[in-house]
Amino acid sequence: MKNQPPTWIDKWLNRLVAPHLREEIMGDLHERYQCRTQRLGESNARQRYWRDALTYIRWSNIKRQPNPYPTTYTYSPTMLRNYFKIALRNLLKHKGYSFINISGLATGMAVAMLIGLWMYDELAYNKSYPNYDRIAQVMQHQTFDGVINTQTANPYLMGPEILDKYSSDRNDGPFKHVVQSSWTGDHLLTFEEKKLTKTGNFFEPAIAEMLSLKMLHGTRSGLKDMNSILLSESVAKAYFGDADPVGKIMKVDNKLNVKVTGVYADLPYNSDFKDLSFILTWELYLDSNPWIKENTNPWRSNFTQTYAQLADNADMAQVSAKIKNVKFNKIRPEERPFKPVVFLHPMSQWHLNSEFKNGINTGGRIEFVWLFGIVGTFVLLLACINFMNLSTARSEKRAKEVGIRKAVGSVRGQLINQFFSESLLVVAVAFVLSLLLVQLILPAFNEVSDKKMTILWANPLFWLLGIGFTLLTGLIAGSYPALYLSSFQPIKVLKGTFQVGRFATVPRKVLVVTQFTVSVTLIIGTIVIFRQIQYAKSRPIGYSRDGLLTVPINTPDLAGHYDVLRNDILKTGAVTEMSESSSPITSVWAINNGYDWRGKDPSIQGNFAAVSVTHDFGKTIGWEFKEGRDFSREFATDSSGIILNETAVKFMGLKKPIGEIVKINEKAFYVIGVVKDLVMQSPYSPVFRTSFVLDYNDVAVINLKINPATSSREALAKLKVVFKKHNPSAPFEYKFVDDEYARKFSDEERVGKLATFFAILAIF
Repeated sequence: MKNQPPTWIDKWLNRLVAPHLREEIMGDLHERYQCRTQRLGESNARQRYWRDALTYIRWSNIKRQPNPYPTTYTYSPTMLRNYFKIALRNLLKHKGYSFINISGLATGMAVAMLIGLWMYDELAYNKSYPNYDRIAQVMQHQTFDGVINTQTANPYLMGPEILDKYSSDRNDGPFKHVVQSSWTGDHLLTFEEKKLTKTGNFFEPAIAEMLSLKMLHGTRSGLKDMNSILLSESVAKAYFGDADPVGKIMKVDNKLNVKVTGVYADLPYNSDFKDLSFILTWELYLDSNPWIKENTNPWRSNFTQTYAQLADNADMAQVSAKIKNVKFNKIRPEERPFKPVVFLHPMSQWHLNSEFKNGINTGGRIEFVWLFGIVGTFVLLLACINFMNLSTARSEKRAKEVGIRKAVGSVRGQLINQFFSESLLVVAVAFVLSLLLVQLILPAFNEVSDKKMTILWANPLFWLLGIGFTLLTGLIAGSYPALYLSSFQPIKVLKGTFQVGRFATVPRKVLVVTQFTVSVTLIIGTIVIFRQIQYAKSRPIGYSRDGLLTVPINTPDLAGHYDVLRNDILKTGAVTEMSESSSPITSVWAINNGYDWRGKDPSIQGNFAAVSVTHDFGKTIGWEFKEGRDFSREFATDSSGIILNETAVKFMGLKKPIGEIVKINEKAFYVIGVVKDLVMQSPYSPVFRTSFVLDYNDVAVINLKINPATSSREALAKLKVVFKKHNPSAPFEYKFVDDEYARKFSDEERVGKLATFFAILAIF
């Protein structure tokens, strides 16, 4: 290896000597140094080198000349075309390098684009409604045993009370609309011979104006008549094709006759009302459920929802503070320890900030939005790093090219432009390829993420961001190679004295370490998510899901005929047991706080999940007893019996629970058994204290245990015949408990799948 002159002298001269003389002077000095090294030795050569360098410090050597290559020439169309032509030739010449570079960058850009579309869809949730910034849900905080719980359920009088106290008829009234609502659920809709189960809701008429429904047939005032129904476009088409259905008579749940008074356009998929496929009137809901108005303490029961639209001049926070005591002022003195505080939760917060902890909004899906935004940034960063590494790794191969270009007159600025043109060409090709990749991947991505996203071809903002994103990526990705390669000194390259500095590989090593750090982080994060899901899935649930299915009691034909229906079902041999309950085993539909027991601390309010069941419920689901026994037909007193889960017994502090008296709303029940905790709600949360009582009138679902000796297909065929006999006006519909339980993991599994998808692409 040839000896090198003192580098500090070279750096000093490079700063002082004019650029147009720099290569000539440095070349002469280096030649003289090499000759003296051979004749006199390195020590003498180094001593004379600095004295020779001083002789060149003259004004004639320092004075700068005007740039012989004006900007207009450097950036002329001809020159730019030349840059891209050379860049294209380089890409075609090195096909393997070009393929890796373009495919890697395109993949990174495609991932970033997919994440960007996902974030756009999340951030745009509910924004399609014109009154988006004026709509809110009326919610309440209630304190139970020192912990503030937040709920959307309200008394059915909440809406009328708010309107009465803050009437929107006044000029200064803060509310434009306040509407009561039932819960969105499945209902059987029948027209002539067509019977389908659709998802809908009971609303007060103002909901049509609040959501600004786009009416295809009829008008928004169609809900003013009690026995009317508005259909979504897709539901109307399913029943009536392209015909106008206004005026047609339909039947709901085989008991309510309603007239179609309008058809509205399907609501956006990225909104909280996406499942609202039909709307029934609130007046009909009250009329068909007479027990609501018969309740002697209506402010105690929370079973409806309340929505509000503010007046244009109203402030959300101020109005929320104004209505906070609406419920507190109406409840009885003994219920005031619950300290209900009513507030408005804006529509803008429903989707992304829906979680509350001890009365404080702690966020929600917004965390996933920022998480995936960071992941997308890192994936794109990895692609850019990959591009930089490949380019700088080829620096020695391109050193001679740089040297020759400089020798024939190219200045550094032109070389920088050339390398930037190569970078921009690669990024432009990668951008086009990324659009194709996104178009191909989007259907599968929508399936995994539960979205209906499309590329925003007609959105100018998309193209502005896309082109800006491409230019920025090209400049960032090409900056290091352009500045690094263009700095080579031609005299050293052409004379063979050029060497890559010992620190030249340091940036590449740092970038590679960064790549692997990000990739490993994504892998670890993915593993953690799936381990959490697996841990929750393997958690003991207290009952057997195998072969267990539920059938909704969706018409009056199934109500009140338990023994006859059970006998006919058991005769088929398709099932081993049948029962009914007020809620499916995978959900809790009722919470009651009217419990009392011996030794109860007066400061404890104590709310319990309340489930009504029939005698054969335990045998059907296969629950396990810790103490006592199951409900039995041999004991007539079991009508006043109650079964508690382990958590309930611990909460109540009962040392010997069997035989203890538990009062529910002043009615006495005797504890006959204690079962192991059943995971009926979130598998990620502690089991809630739960009670089970016998009540054949308060049931909503039928539970069936399929005979293990019979295939599911054969069993369902036999069951369909029986249900057709007992419930001829409705189709046979069922849900496997296994599938319903698996849905509890859908959000986490969706996040895990997305994280895996991004991690694989990042590693690629």
